[in-house]
Amino acid sequence: MAPPRVIVYPPTETGGRRVRVDGTILGMAFSLHDLTVFLERAGLEGYDELDVAGWDRIEWRGGGPDVWTH
Repeated sequence: MAPPRVIVYPPTETGGRRVRVDGTILGMAFSLHDLTVFLERAGLEGYDELDVAGWDRIEWRGGGPDVWTH
């Protein structure tokens, strides 16, 4: 089974980044913590914020894990 495709979209003008896993939008993340919570809810457990920041399975659009505002 292929690993899930995770996309973190560019920050919106009001802040936050939309998160999609395998075609399903999980919500709007405002931090690495939020992203980690979304991934846990999607069944990707056992990762902390540092793991997520360096995870090569995440496609970061419009900035990397340190960009959360427009």
